[in-house]
Amino acid sequence: MKKYLITGLLIWIPLAITFMVLAWIVNTLDQIILWLPEGVQPKVMFGFNIPGVGLVLSVLIVLSTGLVAANVLGQKLVQVWEAVLARIPVVKSIYYSVKQVSDTLFSSNGQAFRKALLVQYPRQGAWTIAFLTGKPGGDAAQHLPGDYVSVYVPTTPNPTSGFFLMMPAADVIELEMSVDEALKYIISMGVVAPAPRRLNERPALLNE
Repeated sequence: MKKYLITGLLIWIPLAITFMVLAWIVNTLDQIILWLPEGVQPKVMFGFNIPGVGLVLSVLIVLSTGLVAANVLGQKLVQVWEAVLARIPVVKSIYYSVKQVSDTLFSSNGQAFRKALLVQYPRQGAWTIAFLTGKPGGDAAQHLPGDYVSVYVPTTPNPTSGFFLMMPAADVIELEMSVDEALKYIISMGVVAPAPRRLNERPALLNE
């Protein structure tokens, strides 16, 4: 009975968690329906809510924004919008900080979160997985002699929180796994270990 119970749990727990996460995402995005005039909201038009309408609407809004911002007129509008935000003290600090991080993370030519590393943290002899985010800059770089790299050390099982460290490049080891594989390894608390790669599948070295 214990064997069958554990086998059943191993099947249902991932399904249940996946369903709950998807349901949370859909329910959260469905709140965007409240932006619509009351007369065209599904509950008023059909008499009941239709799950997923907010998700579809959110995707359409994001795609439309991308299409508009991709042309010259759209870029001008974005510049005007950012100029307005730049005049609001508190909003300016928050907006440009978030924008700089998002531009770095999602840029096609950026190096943020492109490499999985093995580092010693929180003490010598204790190893954990980190992600390369770049190199130290600004005044901090002036006080760091030698070759240093900036790394992000995520926590387990929630990798969205973690620690930012500046470490000597010689003290980090690049792993032969993708960022997605490393994230799965972290979230599973080391249970789901990625398979070793062949030589022709290994990522580029840090200095390449």
